[in-house]
Amino acid sequence: MNRIDRLFGLLTYLQSRKHTSAEQIAEKFGMSIRTVYRDIRALNEQGVPIGFEPNKGYFVSSGYFLPPILFNMEEANALLLVESIVNGFADKSIRKHYSEALVKVKNVLKHTQKEALETMNNHIRLQLPERYTLDFEYLSALQTAISNKKVIQVTYLSSKNEQTIRCCEPIGLIFYAFGWHLIAWCHMRKDYRDFSLVRIKHIRSLEDNFTRSEHMHINDYMKLLPVAY
Repeated sequence: MNRIDRLFGLLTYLQSRKHTSAEQIAEKFGMSIRTVYRDIRALNEQGVPIGFEPNKGYFVSSGYFLPPILFNMEEANALLLVESIVNGFADKSIRKHYSEALVKVKNVLKHTQKEALETMNNHIRLQLPERYTLDFEYLSALQTAISNKKVIQVTYLSSKNEQTIRCCEPIGLIFYAFGWHLIAWCHMRKDYRDFSLVRIKHIRSLEDNFTRSEHMHINDYMKLLPVAY
């Protein structure tokens, strides 16, 4: 990767995160910490407002606008392939958002690239069992609740067909055993619970913030799963 491509990649990477440490940048781009400092300085000299907060890392100041990104065909084809995966493994809400995002990507492609992309689209297929259908549309709302740390109300149907209404603090989403699962702190049970999304009948996002200041990390919960996910 030449320096111009690396600087552009670094800027895009910084804009995709709230804070980024020099160590994370060095690992991402396979370079030394000294080179990271030099590249950050080069971006600053070009007018990019990059700030730094102790114990957090670098950030691009709010309001900075990066001109539309140009994609090469390999990158565009990768996004197209992911669309097939999204259509197979995501729910209605995520499929809708991804489709809208992909339209924006196609808008910046050249005419010849769009034609090539349409040709490729006719040669990608994803085969799943007929029983595997995701008719719910909760993933997007759950992502918002998790990132905003907001309590949600869930109408849940148990394996015994018993319906309960729970107030929960969602900490993450896990896809395992061919299904999406919401991991949340249940106010009723006073413990973490695994809710299969296919058993959720309704979700309502509340305005209440989490009652607990700290929660288990989703990676730690995955270690407790009874399956080799």
